[in-house]
Amino acid sequence: MFITPLLIFAQEEDEGDEAKEPLKLYIDCNCEKNYLRQEINYVSHVRDQGQANIKLFIYDVTNGSGGRTYMLEFEGVDGYKDILGKLTYDSTASMTDDEVRKGLLKKVQSGLLQYVLESDLAENITYTVNKEGLGEIQEIDFRDPWNNWIFEVYGEAKIKRESSRKEFEYELGFQSDHVTEKLRIRSDLQINQANKEIINDDETFTSERFRYSADASIVASLSDHWSAGVFGGVQHNTFTNLDFRYYARPAIEYNIYPYKEVLRREIVFAYKIGYFHNDYIEQTVFLKETEGIFSHSLDVQVRYRQPWGNVYARLIGSTFLNDFTKNRIQLNGSFSVRLLKGLAARFSGRFELIRDQINLPGGDASLEDVLLQQKQIATDYETSLSVGLSYTFGSAFNNVINTRL
Repeated sequence: MFITPLLIFAQEEDEGDEAKEPLKLYIDCNCEKNYLRQEINYVSHVRDQGQANIKLFIYDVTNGSGGRTYMLEFEGVDGYKDILGKLTYDSTASMTDDEVRKGLLKKVQSGLLQYVLESDLAENITYTVNKEGLGEIQEIDFRDPWNNWIFEVYGEAKIKRESSRKEFEYELGFQSDHVTEKLRIRSDLQINQANKEIINDDETFTSERFRYSADASIVASLSDHWSAGVFGGVQHNTFTNLDFRYYARPAIEYNIYPYKEVLRREIVFAYKIGYFHNDYIEQTVFLKETEGIFSHSLDVQVRYRQPWGNVYARLIGSTFLNDFTKNRIQLNGSFSVRLLKGLAARFSGRFELIRDQINLPGGDASLEDVLLQQKQIATDYETSLSVGLSYTFGSAFNNVINTRL
């Protein structure tokens, strides 16, 4: 839009009017809060939603252009409890961080206007419409020459040297993404090589790891809750003893909530079944040099983004169709919740039960392989856990931004 509100507030109030409750804004978002506080200086910014009479929750998710879609939800409290609002803002991959935050700022200011009009500031507003660019609207070509395709080419090289250690790694990649309401087509190509050299007591240990992969998928939207797709790809990885792998897996997915609510909540069930074929670099612990296997998996994801906190959990179970003893269970999740005024708790964890390492090379791993992580090592499980608390106290009404050293 080319219509921009310009708000100018006078500092004087009519003494004869009954004073209305000052605006106290709480913002919860994955964005530059300091920038919003600095630019929106006609409200009091509070650090705890229990002290606010305007709550703003901004949820974001990756969109089809490679940027992000932000959903702004305004909720009035106390004297503004009947005032609610929802706005959306879309960024693109080509936008700079400054352009994104300025666009988001305009949306926040637009959403706050309804509260300003109900406050003591209403009598001191000068509202103008910026007509710059209105003449350009008729000249915009809405045809997309790329037909909703997004492409990315990337490369990275890292060099690290010490007196007894040398490391060199590079990665090249190409990604494409085609997104419409009914169809999503993705591809991902990667090449990675990592070399290490360690000198210890005049003995030199070297490690060379190389992998490449190409993956692609086509997913179609069947309804507000159902989607179906096909996944396939090839891979070579010296670390996992794979000389060459190819796979193909059809899949179906069901979301309990309509997909339009994905910014706030989702409970998704995805089932995949398919075939993969492995050619190994070394003979495996099961005396195999090549094999083909049918497998299937069930993937369950739960995500809630609410004013009281965020919840995310994912459970994946997979097994081979010809041998159910070869299986894997992965569980990871995170949970953050506002407990009391200024007090928040955060928990995250990951657990993986591993019973399907059919690709491990036979024989014992050497000390060099273990220290340099040159080859994958057998394991029954992997786990991690983190717990954290944060408590904020002090002045709740400070709009001053000072980033000096």
